[in-house]
Amino acid sequence: MRSLFAVAALFAACPVLAGDGYARLEGHGGPIKGVAVSEDGKYALTASFDNSVGLWSLDAEEPASPVWLEGHEAAANSVLFLPGGGRALSAGDDFAALLWDTSNGKILARLDGHQGKILDLAATPDGALAASAGWDGHVGLWDAKSGRLIAMLKGHRAPVQAVRFAQDGARLYSASSDGTVRLWNVAEQSVIRIEAKHGFGINRLIMNEAAGWLAYGALDGGVRIHDLETGAEIADITSGRQPVLALSLSPDGSMIGIGDGEGYIHIVSTEDWKTIRDFRATARGPVWALAFDGDHRVVAGTIQNHADIWPIATATSLAESNDAPRGFLRDPATMTNGERQFARKCSICHTLTEDGGRRAGPSLMGVFGRRAGTLPGYTFSKALSDAELIWSDDTLDKLFDLGPAHFTPGSKMPMQRIVRDADRADLIAYLKDVTGAAPAQEKTK
Repeated sequence: MRSLFAVAALFAACPVLAGDGYARLEGHGGPIKGVAVSEDGKYALTASFDNSVGLWSLDAEEPASPVWLEGHEAAANSVLFLPGGGRALSAGDDFAALLWDTSNGKILARLDGHQGKILDLAATPDGALAASAGWDGHVGLWDAKSGRLIAMLKGHRAPVQAVRFAQDGARLYSASSDGTVRLWNVAEQSVIRIEAKHGFGINRLIMNEAAGWLAYGALDGGVRIHDLETGAEIADITSGRQPVLALSLSPDGSMIGIGDGEGYIHIVSTEDWKTIRDFRATARGPVWALAFDGDHRVVAGTIQNHADIWPIATATSLAESNDAPRGFLRDPATMTNGERQFARKCSICHTLTEDGGRRAGPSLMGVFGRRAGTLPGYTFSKALSDAELIWSDDTLDKLFDLGPAHFTPGSKMPMQRIVRDADRADLIAYLKDVTGAAPAQEKTK
C-alpha cells in the first residue's frame, strides 16, 4: 500500500486538523455518501456524489493525500474493504459495483446486474462472497474474487437499503424500504424467515452475532435492537430525529454509531444501551455514513465535501465549538434568487470557475455559446457528446423546464425541474453574469 500512497503526493488534499483530535479528509467535490475503515484501522475509503472514491491513509507515518479510484459513472454511495486486504468494493447510482485492487488503484471487475442504484455492500468473513442492496428491490449475490454474478435474490417489495452476512457466510440479512429485515439461505438462494417487521422503511442494518443481537435503523428515527435467537426486542434507541441514515459498530463491539437526517451523531454503549456521546456533526443536511477506526474515533460522511474524523471522547456539537466546519451551502437569505436556484439545483455538481474541481458535472464557466458535451477534461455521456445542442438562454430554459430526462435523454444529469418561469429566468441571468460567454472557437466545436 505504501507505494500507491507515494504516488498520491501529487495531490494537494490532506486532513485538516481542527483541534482536540478532530480532522478532515478533504479533496472531494461533493457530499460523502459512504465511508469504510480497513480491518487494521490504517486506511479509509470515501464514496462521494462527485462519482469518485477516495483511498486515504489514517496512519501518521504515511502520506495523508488520497488516491482517487475513478470508474463510476454516477454518484458513489457505498464502499467496503474486503477481508484479507488488497481489495475493495464500491457501488453507486450507476447501477454497478466496482472491484478494486487497492495496491495499484486498478479496477479488477465491474459487477453489473442491478436495474437500480446500489446503496450498500457486504462480504463474507472469508472474502469469497459479496452482497449488494439494490433499489430495484433485489439483493445481488456475487463471487467477490471474480466479480461474477451468482444470483439476484428477489423477495422484497421495495428498494433494498442494507445487507449483512452472518459469520458462517451461509446466511444473509437484508433490510428494505418495505419495512422488513429478511434472512436468506445463501446456498439455496431463498428466504428463511422475515427477521423483523417495522411500520416504516428500514435504512440501515448492523449486527454482533457473538453478542447475539441485530440492530436496524428506520425512517421514523428509531433504532431497534433484536435478539437473534428469540427475535425479542432488547432495546429501542429513538432520538426523535428522522430518518436514521447511518449505523456502524465499533471494532471491539462496545459502541454503535447512529447518524440521522438532522445532522447528529449518536454514540451508544452496547453494554447498557446508554448514550456515550450525542452531538451535531453538520450544520445543514444529513449524516450519510459512519465508520469507526480502531482508536475510538468515528469517520463521518455528510453533505459537506469532506469526511470528518471525530474523536469520541471530545466531540462537541457545532454550536458549542469554535472550530465548527463551515456549512456546505450559504444562508439562502444572503443570496439573490438566481444564486439560490444555483445553490439548490446546480452547486453540488458544478462550479462557476475555470477549475471544475472534483465534481460530478463539468464547470459552467463559459457555458453560454458552447456546444454541449465538448468541454475538455470532462468525460461526457455519449448521448450529450453526440447532441447537436448549443447552450443558450433558450436551451437552458428548456433543460430545467422539461427536465434532463426529457431534454437530454441518456445524459448523466439527474432528473430535476425548475417549474416557475421566474426562477428559471433568474437562474439564467445569474449564470450569464458570473460565467461569461464561451470563447469564439468553442462555439463551433
